[in-house]
Parts: sequence; structure tokens; C-alpha cells
Amino acid sequence: MGNRFENRVAIITGAGRGIGREVAKLIASEGGSVVVNDFGVSLDGMNSSNTPAAEVVNEIMEAGGKAVANYDSVSEWDSSKNIVQTAIDHFGKVDILCNAAGILRDRMIFNMTEEEWESVIKVHPYGAFNFVRKAITPMLRQRYGHILLFSSSSALGNSGQSNYGAAKAGMFGLARSISGELAPYGITVNAILPGGETRMTQAIPDTTAQLRARAGITANRAQTGSDIENPRDPERNAPKSVYLCTEAAGNITGQIIDSSGLPMALYSPRHVTRVIHKSAPWTLDELDALIPNSLTQGLVNPAPPPQPD
Repeated sequence: MGNRFENRVAIITGAGRGIGREVAKLIASEGGSVVVNDFGVSLDGMNSSNTPAAEVVNEIMEAGGKAVANYDSVSEWDSSKNIVQTAIDHFGKVDILCNAAGILRDRMIFNMTEEEWESVIKVHPYGAFNFVRKAITPMLRQRYGHILLFSSSSALGNSGQSNYGAAKAGMFGLARSISGELAPYGITVNAILPGGETRMTQAIPDTTAQLRARAGITANRAQTGSDIENPRDPERNAPKSVYLCTEAAGNITGQIIDSSGLPMALYSPRHVTRVIHKSAPWTLDELDALIPNSLTQGLVNPAPPPQPD
């Protein structure tokens, strides 16, 4: 075991399975005390169970680590308080927050119900707010902390995931906003875009891998540029995620970082790339003439309208 997190206390939500599980195990293997939080629900947020979190705690303790389970939901204000209180009651403080908990309710926008939208929003941006808000008081008091918000490349746009994409895009704004608020208190806040072959990706009926397979295209070691058998193993996210919670990453805050697969990538902040300006109000005729040859020149519509027969 290592000692990067000796005397540090981490709360990992959604740590019963997938990427959260690997993050929790790695922090524990580096000497950290870990609250393994998982409501134990199915992908759609139903049918809770204590088993996933309890199993991870057993694994950590059998390996000589320190961990305790918590089964509360991040989506509720009061239960989020219970998650943080579990860390304080068992380990005396909170140093690290990683909110890997998530659900999917995939549906095309023209079929999506209000409940399918609301349930995803409650777990992701509401869950992140509840979780951070409850834990920030002890962090402020000690003037130290690392917060890692789990976003997704779906935030950049993914068909059938308008609820999930909107929820995960919210992590960008939350990370950038509160990083500035908390930096003077020695607390870093970053958002990570993990990826891998987890039960969440396996539940999507038409993944890129399936589409490639139907076309007779299969990934191999030469195509991936690696001799690693499965670069999409969710375990590969753990070191990159956990690094952002170490002392070495104390100068990194307000950033969006991709950890999917083998690479690790830093996203640039959104910024203005083109501007049109005049010293008087625009008319529609002026915009008709100017915009196609200036502001939007070269832009490609990702879903162009069908051409008439």
C-alpha cells in the first residue's frame, strides 16, 4: 500500500460499482480512509440495495484498508447530510469528495417524460450541489479539500441523452463557478469526464462499438495504438481521477479533464472565436448578408435537414 492519502478522508458516491468503485479502492490502497457511498439502485434509479457498497468495503478492509459503507441517496438534501456525517462520525473530518453516483433514463426528446428528465437532474446536478454544500463547512474550517465532480462526454451532445447531457454539462459550470469561490480556502474543484465499459454504457443499445461491429469494423491493438487488451476498462480512469485529489494536484482547479480510455486530456474553456460588430442596432437584412460569410462560415450542421425529393 502507498501513503499518498495517509490521514486523509475521502467520500466517494456511486462507489459500489464501476468507476466509483475503482476510485474508492485506489484511494484506500494509498492509505486514505474512505466512505463508500452507494444507494445500490439499478441504472434507472430504482430498486435500492446495500450489497454493492458493502462488498466494496469488504474488499478494501480485506486488503488492509479503512472504509465504511453509506447507503443514502445523493439526490435528497437530508440524506446528503447523512453521507457527510458518516465520514465525520467514523473518521473525524472530510478532505476529498468524488461524486461518481449517476443514473440513466435514456430517451429521445420527443418521447421523454417529465419524470425521466427530473430523476436524472436530481441525481446529477442536484446531487452534486447537495453533496458539496453539506461537506463544504468542514472543508472551509480546515482550509483544505479536493472536490472532483464527475461529468461526461455526453455533455458535449449525445443522441437520446438530453437529460443526462444537460445534467453533466451542469458540472462544467458548477466546477468553474465554485472553484473561484473556494480557491482562497485551499480547496480545489475540478470536473472529470470519465469513460469505460461499465453497466451504464452496456445499457445503451447503439454504442459506437456496436455500430462499428455491424459495419464489420473491429478494434484491435494496432488500431488503438496500444498493446493493452482493453483500454476501455473503467479501472483506467481511477489513477487519473485520483491524481486530481492528491497534494501534487493542489495547483489544479476549475479545470475540465477527460480521463476516458488511455489518454488524459485537458479541455480549453469556452471562449469567443469570432465577433461581428457595428455601432448601431443590426437589421435582419444585414444579418442575412453578413452572418453566413463571417460568424458561421465553415460551421457544419451535425444533423442537416433532409433534402426534398
